[in-house]
Amino acid sequence: MLYSKIFSQSHRLSSFPFHKTLSLSSSIKSDVPRSVTTLSLASQKRRGRKISMVTAYDFPSAMHVQRANIDIILVGDSCAMVELGYDTTQPMTLDQMIHHCQAVQRGVTASMNRSNDAKPKKPLLVGDMPFGTYEYNDLDIALKNAYRMVKEGGMDAVKLEGGSKHRAEAIKHVVDGGVAVMGHIGLTPQAISVIGGFRAQGRTAARAREMIDEALRLQDAGAFCVVLECVPGNVAKAVTDTLEIPTIGIGAGNGTSGQVLVYHDMLGMMSHPHHEEFMPRFCKSYAQVGHAITEGLDAFKKDVESGNFPSEEYSPYVMNDEEKKMFEALLEKDAAERERKRLEAERKLKQADEYESLSLYGGKE
Repeated sequence: MLYSKIFSQSHRLSSFPFHKTLSLSSSIKSDVPRSVTTLSLASQKRRGRKISMVTAYDFPSAMHVQRANIDIILVGDSCAMVELGYDTTQPMTLDQMIHHCQAVQRGVTASMNRSNDAKPKKPLLVGDMPFGTYEYNDLDIALKNAYRMVKEGGMDAVKLEGGSKHRAEAIKHVVDGGVAVMGHIGLTPQAISVIGGFRAQGRTAARAREMIDEALRLQDAGAFCVVLECVPGNVAKAVTDTLEIPTIGIGAGNGTSGQVLVYHDMLGMMSHPHHEEFMPRFCKSYAQVGHAITEGLDAFKKDVESGNFPSEEYSPYVMNDEEKKMFEALLEKDAAERERKRLEAERKLKQADEYESLSLYGGKE
């Protein structure tokens, strides 16, 4: 009896049109976004395909980077310098990082939802763990904060700076806890107080050899990728050739698995037609957005002062004729009272202006 049921079920299965199932699954997959993952990045390195990474810190920059099909978006603690005006990355807090991570995640989602591409590319989202959130002997602090970056910030992975044994232990603990980690060696901006400023690293044979050991240490700890910042190109290539995981260079030559630049630097966000802004020596400027911003703001100011803006074209909201007549009647009804209030306000403002024009000692300036 049991055998007959099994035979009957197997017969029904054998007669089922599996080609329709395969066709259906194929159509479903075609609607799924192409997501960049830690595994796909490793595959890119093996295939010799360069990896692109750009920083983003807010909703609009995230939309622009996603539209460009960049592989990785790094919500970097460089936000402290290019967005918040600090001299270093050290003042950035975890709450501030999460705030910017959330904006970037929303920007990527919105850009993908509005895309005309049938399969929009979803970049891997990596958030910098800011200074003071993972360096403790208690490794659970690093794991707890990494969880916040993923759960609250919407990140796919986090980035930790440094290649010491203790840093490798922290990375292993975070990875074992279920959070993907990108490493970062060479110039590590969070350690600026220790390394004596924003200085290139690995320029001696001994230090360059140490960097290979650091990179291997991070790979063994479970990092899926390592950023190499401000190191000689031959050193970066040696590290890249040694590792199985990808490397992302910034000021590290062309021998790495990929490249990263800061959004504001590469697009010339702070550029100005009449004076030069500081630009890192390793950064290529792909646009002069700051020029266009300055020109746009100047044009707006002139249009406002001349009365050319807004023209009728940019004044779209109108009342119908009946409402206009009713409004004019209301204005006429209390015109005298409004004029009295206007004159009173004018008198008070003139008195305040006269008071402000006097110097501390009573004489006119």
